[in-house]
Amino acid sequence: MKFGILVNEGPYTHQASDSAYLFVKAALEKGHQIYRVFFYHDGVNNATKYTEPPQDDRHIVNRWSKLAEQYGIDLVVCVAAALRRGIKDELLAPGFRISGLGQLVEAGIQGDRLVVFGD
Repeated sequence: MKFGILVNEGPYTHQASDSAYLFVKAALEKGHQIYRVFFYHDGVNNATKYTEPPQDDRHIVNRWSKLAEQYGIDLVVCVAAALRRGIKDELLAPGFRISGLGQLVEAGIQGDRLVVFGD
């Protein structure tokens, strides 16, 4: 099965990012495909390379970057939501790119399912 993923919440304010990451990782390990992960609303905060959690906490941004590198996952950040929050291309962690809502629509069309994490 091919999944499109939508993440609507920030990395440390809601469980949505952790849940999405664990879902994607489990799906890949079971042989499913991830067409794209789209970050929208506060979810765009998952993409900033300047995130620095305490050393004893998980580093959600790095988790996404490593997963994208390992599996070639397309991590797309909504341009309008990113700009509203002061996030530009030069602030993105490795593996993330900025694009428009058309990328979300395409993920919904190309995937067998679009799974939404967060409100």
